[in-house]
Amino acid sequence: MPRIAIIGAGAIGSVLGALLSRAGHDVTLIGRPAHVDRIQRDGLHVEGAFGSFVASVSAAATLDFQPDLAFLTVKTQDVLAAVQANQQFLTDALVVTFQNGIRSDELVAKFLPPTQIISAVVTLNASYLTPGTVTVVYPGSVVLGRSFGHPDSHVDAVAAMLHRVIATQVSANIVGARWLKLIVNLNNALPALTNLAFHEVLAEPYLRQLAVRLMREGLHVVNQADIHLESLPDVSTTLIRLLARLPVQLAGGLLAARARRLATRGPLLVSTLQSLRRGRSTEIDYLNGEVVRVGHEHNVPTPLNATIVEMVHQTEQTGRFWTVDAIRARISASARSQHAV
Repeated sequence: MPRIAIIGAGAIGSVLGALLSRAGHDVTLIGRPAHVDRIQRDGLHVEGAFGSFVASVSAAATLDFQPDLAFLTVKTQDVLAAVQANQQFLTDALVVTFQNGIRSDELVAKFLPPTQIISAVVTLNASYLTPGTVTVVYPGSVVLGRSFGHPDSHVDAVAAMLHRVIATQVSANIVGARWLKLIVNLNNALPALTNLAFHEVLAEPYLRQLAVRLMREGLHVVNQADIHLESLPDVSTTLIRLLARLPVQLAGGLLAARARRLATRGPLLVSTLQSLRRGRSTEIDYLNGEVVRVGHEHNVPTPLNATIVEMVHQTEQTGRFWTVDAIRARISASARSQHAV
């Protein structure tokens, strides 16, 4: 049985560690001191879609052993520091990247050979706001693959292990799967700006239409960059393409209707908003900012996503959230400025 280290015991890392530990695997969570101390004292309390239980999982503030398998579950902006700090212990480990966005494999490959890197797209949603406790809002799934090659026996073995605790499958186009999730995650900025749960955001007509417009900009970048999207178990490329073709008001209504059908356990708080609530920096530069970056490389204008990135950074700096009217006014002012140039 492999020895597993989970580097980044936030919401996703903690849930995966708890599930694997409950299934009998040798798991150690590497996290922040307050979270680690509570787990060491009282165990890891898990609520929600996978049931209520206390996982007696090992936890430490730093990695001090060589694992066979390492799950990297820090935010994208922390990937370089996390791998660099633990590189001496990862020389022989398979490293599975669980970040949102598309850059994590490239960042890890600055320190480790590509053959050690397995890429994961996860649609599980969980909240972690209190040390020692995580709540699974939506069970989701995991898709595994290789960004620098084709799936192999190592990918299959990790997938088989994970599938025993969460729905998991293998993809030959994990880059396309990452991009599809990125297009969906362009909406994460709207809960972050408003301090609202995802369902509450989509209940607002202006915000759900803005969500569609953000995704359409992202899809334009994807098309110009000749990126081939790959469906996920929870969302298909057909749906995303349909949202791009429908009138924006109708597309927004469809997006809201689909969100209402999600069987969630409580409010769906996206990771970007959770970061803000914990007083941490967000990964907005690797979500909407990624669309802006790649759009610039391919001469595709992305004014909406660029404005949203600026607004989220303003919220990071000030701690003040936005009303719907304030968002509308800022978007309109940015559009007028673009037209004036």
